[in-house]
Amino acid sequence: MVTAQLAALAIFVALFALGAIRGVHIGILMIAGAAGTGLLLAHMKLADIIAGFPLDIMVLLVGVTYFFAIAQTNGTIDKLIDRALTKVGSNAFALPIVFFLLTLGIAAMGAPLAGLVMMPVGMQVARRYNIDFALMGLAMCFAIGAGGFAPTSLYGIVTYGTAHKAGIALNPLLLFAIALATYLVLLAAAYVMFGRRGKRAAGLRLHSPDLAHAGPAGNHPFERESALSRGGATTASAQFGEGDDEAAYGISADDPDAAAGSTAQPAEEQPGSAAPAEARFTGVQILTIVFIVGLIAAVVALAALGRKPDVGILCFAFGAALTLIDPATGRNAISKIDWSTVLLVGGIITFVGVLQEMGAVDLLGEGAKAIGSPLVAAFVLCAVGGLVSAFASTTGILAALVPLALPMIADGHLPGWALIAALGVCSAVVDVSPFSTLGATVVATAPDPAKPRLIRILTTFGMSMVIVGPILLVGGLVLPAMLAGG
Repeated sequence: MVTAQLAALAIFVALFALGAIRGVHIGILMIAGAAGTGLLLAHMKLADIIAGFPLDIMVLLVGVTYFFAIAQTNGTIDKLIDRALTKVGSNAFALPIVFFLLTLGIAAMGAPLAGLVMMPVGMQVARRYNIDFALMGLAMCFAIGAGGFAPTSLYGIVTYGTAHKAGIALNPLLLFAIALATYLVLLAAAYVMFGRRGKRAAGLRLHSPDLAHAGPAGNHPFERESALSRGGATTASAQFGEGDDEAAYGISADDPDAAAGSTAQPAEEQPGSAAPAEARFTGVQILTIVFIVGLIAAVVALAALGRKPDVGILCFAFGAALTLIDPATGRNAISKIDWSTVLLVGGIITFVGVLQEMGAVDLLGEGAKAIGSPLVAAFVLCAVGGLVSAFASTTGILAALVPLALPMIADGHLPGWALIAALGVCSAVVDVSPFSTLGATVVATAPDPAKPRLIRILTTFGMSMVIVGPILLVGGLVLPAMLAGG
């Protein structure tokens, strides 16, 4: 039996590696692998294997991505961002915080990687205001990570959805608060390390650029095209310069000031020139904003009353109402549902269900407990999650590792909610490395002269998170929860 368990684990790891090497969708491989492993090694019925597909998580992911795709497609999100940016002052020291908040808001709306649309603008602003590119890039990466753990976004859905499926009561709002607190601590550390240039620039008399109406011609991420699609395009080009066009960011290759944040000042506004009047929100956009606020209020209210909010069904309800009012937008939003992630998470969890049925998960748990100290075992598990996530899909790692923590929780030594939250955040904080989508996009959207330094900084920062993350989360969350009795 142990041989079959080890063989199943080896197949699980091999499919991860094969998908990464060949560029094949891992979820597809996992569904096929789960069927083959379950039938041949565990002698399971096919119906029982298929029953492991997480329909509840699928409803969450589809509902959330559909509703916010409507909000993006009808221009509501873009207009909210434009309005916010036009009201930003010229305090260079505060601008990374502003971009943190804006990017966090976008990332909380279903798909964390949608926050990538802020990176080209953030890097342009960093150059204009002499802000360190590393600080601006880290601020936006941290925002995507924090927003991703919102109850309405992907990392949060996968983490608390998998925990609830395993019978662990993890409050979605508590998970988001833990992630947000962690990333705020990291943002403060980034300010200490890289904020001096912005602090000096804050004392200068700078003029705020009209970010809503100026910017890179043809590449402005707030065009009426979907920001979700734009985020995908940004990701595709974020391979250390592939498709990167210096002219798109108003930077010359011979510009000596572009290396680490230019001292050049934004151009003075011409006397008598008037900025175009802000377009008013349409009736559909106003209703969309009302629904977004209503969704957030409903989640908070239900959680405060001790009831489990079904975010997916709420999003389907609001999305259905918007679709009836604007059918064309609703039809267009269907193509933006994150089916790829649904397959990824579904395939991995289905395979993990087979591993659990075979007892392979318990085998790993016993190995972890053999370390002796529950805290050391938790630290090792979080570090492994971070290390693997630095080179693989964070969503996939969340879906795979959360069930592996269950045997460590079952003996009662470790509080389940704290360990799952720590494991989830530790798997995400490493994503600032240039080997991940977030870090690679930061590098790709920075001026060429700044890229070598950024790669060094992001590599060091990201890899350090493999150890720093578990220290912060296990030491600052799991240990106090243990001492408090769970």
